[in-house]
Amino acid sequence: MNIITLNTWGGRAGKERLLNFFRLYGPTTDLFCLQEIWSAPHDHFEGHLAGGWKIDSSQIMTHGLQEIADILPKHRPYFCPQLGNNFGLLTFIRKEVSVQQEVEHYVYQEKGFVSQHDIGDHARPIQCITLKTDDVPFTIINFHGLWNGRGKTDTEKRLEQSQKILDFIHTLPGEQVLCGDFNLLPDTQSIQAFERAGLKNLIKEYGITSTRTSYYTKPERYADYVFVSPTIKVTNFKVLPEEVSDHAALQVTID
Repeated sequence: MNIITLNTWGGRAGKERLLNFFRLYGPTTDLFCLQEIWSAPHDHFEGHLAGGWKIDSSQIMTHGLQEIADILPKHRPYFCPQLGNNFGLLTFIRKEVSVQQEVEHYVYQEKGFVSQHDIGDHARPIQCITLKTDDVPFTIINFHGLWNGRGKTDTEKRLEQSQKILDFIHTLPGEQVLCGDFNLLPDTQSIQAFERAGLKNLIKEYGITSTRTSYYTKPERYADYVFVSPTIKVTNFKVLPEEVSDHAALQVTID
């Protein structure tokens, strides 16, 4: 099974550049776990700060869900909004793969929370999709972690966020892949909590030195991670070379 996780940056690196990425990898990828996806404009948020950027609908793919879905007709979209109804997490799953259930579980604030000062500070869920298999249950978990505008270090809220994710994972039977943009550096306690819980950190195990592209000019080169249950056999893991966002896409192949 091939899985790709990517924070799309709302398509700010260029719509055709991003769509060509899905044209290239769509035929060989079973699951895409995407962050920062829009399904419609948030007109009442226009001009407001969100994650350090002023929302400008002319610079983003405000119908990214629909445009990417058109490129991936053999995949089924599962959308998990986290800011209003139009922005959030999106997982595409190849239609031959049977889905048992989809669950959203909030690990920062409650559904509907938006800060009055910066709408980048909004509620954060994990999107959990359990697949039907002939063997042990398998759940893919898509995540975009808390942004606070003060770097990617530990805070009380981020530590609590990691613990809430782990508490939920412990309720799941079978095996899990947890992936996405965590907004955290590798040496944080918030990241190491997953390692202490027994999950394999593929960024660490494969010696990955950056998950950012040239579009990202700050010195911190980490944000994105893939964690897997210790029983999962990983046959390949790499950072993909295409620069379609300020985040690099991560590709993992599991047996």
